[in-house]
Amino acid sequence: MASQMELSNPQAPEAGSGTVEEPLDLIRLSLNEVIYVKLRGDRELKGKLHAYDQHLNMVLGNCEETVTTREIDEETEEEIVKKSKRTLEMLFVRGDSVILVSPPMLVR
Repeated sequence: MASQMELSNPQAPEAGSGTVEEPLDLIRLSLNEVIYVKLRGDRELKGKLHAYDQHLNMVLGNCEETVTTREIDEETEEEIVKKSKRTLEMLFVRGDSVILVSPPMLVR
C-alpha cells in the first residue's frame, strides 16, 4: 500500500499540491492528519491517516474505535443504545467497509 495514491492521469495534481480535482485528492491532502471514518456495522474510527490506496484501504495510527449497539428491552420495548470505545496503536481498515471519510477541519 502506498502512502499516496499513484494516478495514471497525466493531468492529476502532484503529490505536493494542495488542490482537490478528484475525490481521492481530499484523502491525499489528509495524510498525517487525524480523520474520521464511518464504517459498516455502526463502527466509527478517528485516527491519524498513515497510508491509503485506491480501494480506500487505510492504515490509521492512534485510532479510537467506537462501536454502537442497539438492543430492545423486552419488558419496556424501549431501544437501548450502548457505545463502547477502545484505542488501538495501529489499525488496518479494509476499504469495502468504509461508508464515509471526513478530513480534518481546516481553521482559517
